[in-house]
Amino acid sequence: MPTSNQPEPVSERFIDLSRARRIWAVAAVHGDAERLSALHDAIGARFEGGDRLIYLGDLLGGGDVRATLSEALRFRRSVLALPPLYLPEDIVYLRGRQEEMWHKLLQIHFAPKPKDLLHWMLERGVDATLRSYGGDPDQGFAAANEGMVALTRWTGRLKAAMQAVPGHHAWFSALRRYAHSGPGGVLFVHAGLDPARALADQRDAFWWESGAFARAASGFEGFARIVRGFDPAGGGWSEDGAILTIDAGCGKGGPLVAVCLAPDGSLLDRLEA
Repeated sequence: MPTSNQPEPVSERFIDLSRARRIWAVAAVHGDAERLSALHDAIGARFEGGDRLIYLGDLLGGGDVRATLSEALRFRRSVLALPPLYLPEDIVYLRGRQEEMWHKLLQIHFAPKPKDLLHWMLERGVDATLRSYGGDPDQGFAAANEGMVALTRWTGRLKAAMQAVPGHHAWFSALRRYAHSGPGGVLFVHAGLDPARALADQRDAFWWESGAFARAASGFEGFARIVRGFDPAGGGWSEDGAILTIDAGCGKGGPLVAVCLAPDGSLLDRLEA
């Protein structure tokens, strides 16, 4: 998938969770708002002072996008209200494949072959997000046929529709590429990782290099555990050496999983909804 070569501030890429007492990590949701609500209830009953919460990408990608984001924001408000007072960065949302595609779709008027790119993204699930903000793929293809001006107007309407829903634009703007709990701790990613690249050079590997993830089983940059929330191959829960996949197929007929980890990578709890 095309990526931008524009430099990105390091502070925008990741969150440091090294001050956490425990870390709750939620697998890919894929628009299943009901399971997310049930999982939130279970996490809420066990959440303790000093805990942190991270969603490992792909809240979107099927189901009811608006209801899913509304539920995520509702639970965020409830956690932020807990004593001691939590900070916004204590609740982390990683950018998944679906969020990355939506980001690219809103910039599709800059693509050299917008129709090809739109086809590519629709085949990979962006349709649910597009329609949730009033978009229609046929209108996108028609705009692409007319040219850049028409396509810019189309993406402008989509962006305006997203911004009109309270909290959605701010949520997209706060997405991070990865998070970790410090040296010797846990590295949290969405779907992929290329062990041949340094962490700072992973770029789109977090979304599209899922096939290389298994090679991190022997370790990566000293992290005790590397956790991902989505397996595109649908292999389910998997542990192998340093790597842990917590995706159980939510949004595709399987349950939604969350795990609770100590900052050193020890698995403390596992929940399903």
